[in-house]
Amino acid sequence: MSVGTVSVALKNAAKTIGEGPHWDDKNQTLYYVDILSGVVASWKPATGEESQIKLDNPLSLVVPSTKGDFIVSLGRKLVRLDWEKQEVTSVLAEVDQGTKNRFNDGKCDPSGRLWAGTMGYETVPAQPERQMGSLFSLSTGCTLAKHVDKIDISNGLAWSNDNTIMYYIDSVPRKVYAFDFDINAGAISNQRTAIDFNTQPEGGLKEHGFPDGMCIDVEGKLWVACYKAGKVVRFDPVTAKQIQEVTFPAERITSCCFGGPNLDELYVTSGVQGCTEEELKNEQALAGSVFKVTGLGVKGTPCQNFQG
Repeated sequence: MSVGTVSVALKNAAKTIGEGPHWDDKNQTLYYVDILSGVVASWKPATGEESQIKLDNPLSLVVPSTKGDFIVSLGRKLVRLDWEKQEVTSVLAEVDQGTKNRFNDGKCDPSGRLWAGTMGYETVPAQPERQMGSLFSLSTGCTLAKHVDKIDISNGLAWSNDNTIMYYIDSVPRKVYAFDFDINAGAISNQRTAIDFNTQPEGGLKEHGFPDGMCIDVEGKLWVACYKAGKVVRFDPVTAKQIQEVTFPAERITSCCFGGPNLDELYVTSGVQGCTEEELKNEQALAGSVFKVTGLGVKGTPCQNFQG
């Protein structure tokens, strides 16, 4: 049963793949990216003010830094972006040299350390070169570490409210993994499957699609964007059971985060890539939009900024 009230916050905001929503609680601002356009964007719901920066590579994540700038991914690089000057000021890391890989989803853990993963070259959505990706972390001192390899599409991340478990999605096998998480060391261990989309009741691609981005609420439940299924599903990661779902007037739902003054609004991104011209004129006319969901009856945990 679908819950919440869905509205269009930003119509057709992305021209390729809208992704990486990040709510900056301090500034009450939503940041997101349009991956293949190389665009990073901001929006203040209270004023309607919008801003965009166009860069020269696929751009899949944006996270504010405590230094006043932003950490973004550009292709295989993690860089610092000066929003006012609209320019990259430094390269913090470059990974997967000699490949056509690119970074995909990423976010900061509760200590302000950035986690971000890569994926292989993709000519068709959800069909990349297999097992080419890895999961990395970037410490607040900007030291890079590699944690997991042989990933198909590195995607959503979330941390349990007691900081002992990290959840992580690899989209192609359609699994949400859980790891034991050491917040002080920035280490993960004991990988296991928390949610397997393939074994869910009505677990086919039509019903649940591919797990994409995700976030977590104050009750410790995961909200997972279901790419190509037009929904965000709330799961209990302990039992792997679906609790609720929100359906959208767009099929390619990519990610979500909680925002708003009370962190009780769910912002949801979507993509256009792969839609036919006929679909965009009809049932997928809102593809690429940023949606807002209210009335869910639960609050989310705040997005973490990079502490370095």
